[in-house]
Amino acid sequence: MAADDEILDATWRALCTHGYADLTMQDIADETTKSKAALHYHYDSKHDLLVAFLDHVADRFLGRVRDAAATTDGDAAARLSAVIDAALSPPETGDIEDMQTALLELKAQAPHESDFRKRLRESDEQFRDLLAEVLADGIDDGSVRPDVDPDETAHFVVTMFAGAQLRQVSVGESRQPVRDHIERHLQEHVYRPEASAE
Repeated sequence: MAADDEILDATWRALCTHGYADLTMQDIADETTKSKAALHYHYDSKHDLLVAFLDHVADRFLGRVRDAAATTDGDAAARLSAVIDAALSPPETGDIEDMQTALLELKAQAPHESDFRKRLRESDEQFRDLLAEVLADGIDDGSVRPDVDPDETAHFVVTMFAGAQLRQVSVGESRQPVRDHIERHLQEHVYRPEASAE
């Protein structure tokens, strides 16, 4: 494992254990084989490390949903369904609830931390772009209604996804009702009837 990957994975574990407010560089170092000084060799400050961590999390998420879009057989409607499932299904590692809580704590800092906000916005935009691309492919292959606006629909899905994350962490609500609502919306307003019936 590369040094940066070790540090970023350790940051995840430390965030899960200590939360954002109490997190220190020493807490992160304690989750690695490295000293606190070694962490500062790679990152000037905790802020810089957390910015890199957000990039790391975004890269993993975007890799997961892009893989779903690229490896799913069938028309664009099937690919879109696979992407949404991948987005709403966190990787099977660690304590999912702690991981989601840690990430939400970082997102809550975005109004005050412009670097956090920038990274989160970029990730959000890339996810929307992927969804819009699959929807546009669906218009071309006939699985999506020709009058659907790919950008508007992608924005709707991303907004629902963000709400599902928030409600899961804050009130313990399952993501499944949101997944079901998205699917109903797609069946009723996005997919062509003959495509959704297949």
